[in-house]
Amino acid sequence: MTATRRLAEALIARPSVTPADGGCIDLIAERLAPLGFEPEFIDRGPPEWRVRNLWSKRVPAQYQQAPQAIETIVFAGHVDVVPTGPVEAWTSPPFTPTERAGRLYGRGASDMKGAIAAFVVALEEFLAARPEAPLALALLLTSDEEGRALDGTRVVCEWLAARGERLHACIVGEPTAQRHSGDMVKNGRRGSLSGRLVVRGVQGHVAYPHLARNPIHQLAPALAELAATAWDAGNAHFQPTGWQVSNLHAGTGAGNVIPGQAVVDFNFRYGTASTPASLQARLQAVLQRHGLDHTLEWTLGAEPFLTPPGSLLDAVQAAIAAETGLQPELSTTGGTSDGRFLARICPQVIELGSPNASIHQIDEHIELAELERLKNIYRRVLEQLAAQARVAQLR
Repeated sequence: MTATRRLAEALIARPSVTPADGGCIDLIAERLAPLGFEPEFIDRGPPEWRVRNLWSKRVPAQYQQAPQAIETIVFAGHVDVVPTGPVEAWTSPPFTPTERAGRLYGRGASDMKGAIAAFVVALEEFLAARPEAPLALALLLTSDEEGRALDGTRVVCEWLAARGERLHACIVGEPTAQRHSGDMVKNGRRGSLSGRLVVRGVQGHVAYPHLARNPIHQLAPALAELAATAWDAGNAHFQPTGWQVSNLHAGTGAGNVIPGQAVVDFNFRYGTASTPASLQARLQAVLQRHGLDHTLEWTLGAEPFLTPPGSLLDAVQAAIAAETGLQPELSTTGGTSDGRFLARICPQVIELGSPNASIHQIDEHIELAELERLKNIYRRVLEQLAAQARVAQLR
């Protein structure tokens, strides 16, 4: 059994449904301490939603007095997992790591305890060979990514920024691959802008519509226009902005009552071709054009971010090619991740992890070969970044 598999199994065996960390964070902090990583715990949230966060950093001995002279490279991830769903539907217990046909099964195997095990062991192997490499290395872990994401990576980034911590490159271990680790890298993500629209009508009897005002009837033409709108054409890095209704509520449940209001929840996924302000203004103009009596509340869940070609992407692409022979596809598709918080304080953020086909599913799993492949890619990324740093020092 490899060191990566042993650690992955130890993490999977610790139940850590958001916001619980199940002891995973202490396990990682204790494991890295002998290598010179100094753990700091940033626990946040109310008692009923207590979140465990870890920031652990190692600066080589020769740079202790001048840590600003070298770059800080961060591995980031989350130890929390989504609920298992019906336990009886699993072939093996979700928190009992189990091997079948070359796959390791268990909740979090792919999202993302496998990746955490891979980058911890990659750090160990890299430092065993290059203990004096001119890089500061750090780990950021949270137990609040799958849930509210209010007391996890977001607050750690705010805490790091407040004390002037400078980060130069960050790898988030989200499951980004399609078939094999390294075939897709997320070098950015779209933003997320949500709204709740309440259209007011006048409740009444369906037999006397002239005494009422049906908000559904008034909403329908506006809804059709919004659904048909081309918000932008996208650009070289991002798909065109999409608008989707997620919930629509109206009525009292009775079949003979015209409702007094209709409530619509909707979401924009947008890139850099639009801004939250421009999307809000255009949507509001549609509502006004249709004369709706309404209220509207907005929530900006995430702003888009993009890591252009540079030292981190060069290192990642070289590492993947050396380990797998693949040329990774660069993508900004998919949902949001904690990369949106890290991008506020770090100029280069990419997401690189295992295949994502089974995440959040019953019988979540990871191929054992993928686990080792991912660990080797992470180690090779560090080797590439160390080589870049050495060349820069020699100039």
